[in-house]
Amino acid sequence: MKTLMMTTAVCLTMATSAFADGHATGFLDYSVTENDLFASEFIGMRVYSAEGDVDFTANMVADAQTEWDDIGEINEVVLSSDGNVLAVIVGVGGFLGLGEKDVAMDMSQIKVMREADDADDFFLVIKSSSEALQAAPSFARVDEDATKNTDRMMLTAPTVERDGFVRTERTELTAEMLTGARVYGVADEDVGEIHSLLLDSDGTIGRAVIDVGGFLGLGEKQVAVTFDELTILRQDGGDDVQVYIDASQEALEAQPAYIN
Repeated sequence: MKTLMMTTAVCLTMATSAFADGHATGFLDYSVTENDLFASEFIGMRVYSAEGDVDFTANMVADAQTEWDDIGEINEVVLSSDGNVLAVIVGVGGFLGLGEKDVAMDMSQIKVMREADDADDFFLVIKSSSEALQAAPSFARVDEDATKNTDRMMLTAPTVERDGFVRTERTELTAEMLTGARVYGVADEDVGEIHSLLLDSDGTIGRAVIDVGGFLGLGEKQVAVTFDELTILRQDGGDDVQVYIDASQEALEAQPAYIN
C-alpha cells in the first residue's frame, strides 16, 4: 500500500535520490510525528480561503475558520514518476458534487493551520477567493484510452503570421492564457474553443481539449489534439493568444471524441 506523508510546512517532495544513497535496501526507518499528515487524511479534507491578513506561521485561534469561506475539498494529489508533487486537485463550487469543477493548485499555496489549544484540530487554508477559484482553468484527467490518437491522422501545425503577434512555444504560455482561447482554421474561420489542458506524466502540458460545434454548450463535441498540431501566436508585448489548427470545424467534428 502506498502511503504519502506531508509535513506541517506542506513541502511535499519525496527526496528519492537521498533516500537511495542512504538506504540501499529500499527501506526507510521513519517514525511518525505529531506534525505529520497522512495522504488518506489529506484527500477529502475541506479547503478554506482567507482573503485578509493571515499569519500562516502561527497556530490559529479556536473557531477562526468561521471567518473563512469553505470553497471545496481535496480530490486528488498528482505525483510525477520520481515522486514529486506536481499539483493538488481541489474540487470547487457545485452542490453535493453537481456542478463541481476541479482546479489544480500548487502545493506550496495550501497551508495547514492548527488550533492553538488543540494540535489535533487543523484546517487547510489558501489565500484566495472563491471567485478566483471559479475563474481558474479546469483540470482534466488524462484518460489513456480516450486520448489515444491511433485512430486518426495527425495534423500538421499550420504556418500562420498575423500583424502584432509572434509565434510562441507552449513553455512560454500559462493555462490561464490558453483556457477559453478561440481556435481558428488557416482561413481565420472560428472552429472551436480550448476547453481544458491535459498534463503529461512529467507535468508539462501535452494536449489541448477543444470544444467543437454545438450551440450555447448544447451538442458540443470535445476532441483532444497535441500541441504539435497547433500554431499559437501571442500578442507582441501582451498576453492575448490566437490558436490555429489546419482543420475545419467539420473535420474536427469527424475526429474521435475525447471522453473525460
